[in-house]
Amino acid sequence: MNNAMTTVFYVDDNARSRRLLGSVLAECGFEMITAGDPIEALCRCPTICFDLALLDYQMPSLTGSQLALEIKLLMPDVPIVLLSGYAVLPPTELVFVDAHFGHGTHLDDLVDTMRRLTNSKPKISRTSATSWSHST
Repeated sequence: MNNAMTTVFYVDDNARSRRLLGSVLAECGFEMITAGDPIEALCRCPTICFDLALLDYQMPSLTGSQLALEIKLLMPDVPIVLLSGYAVLPPTELVFVDAHFGHGTHLDDLVDTMRRLTNSKPKISRTSATSWSHST
């Protein structure tokens, strides 16, 4: 299925990671909107349209989990994928996240999950979301 119209809002405070993963995902057919700060991202949410949020976990001001909660309050049907350097996060950090990918993630797994989450609209089932801890 073509993802040319799927817009991803990618928030990561690491500019190098944001550029690298952002350009790889763009080559995979996703339209990318990026932000380098979770507070900036939160301010931009009401003014931009996106189909999926891709959030780094470890950021200043707000964690990716905290930002996920705020985004879900504004846009409950938008799927959220959390990226972290940890293989496993506590369940309390994943409450508002539809998928979590940690250390050792394969790009194909990330892209496949992003496509699945955006193609299964209008309602995302939390029970069908992929968890990195269960996919290794």
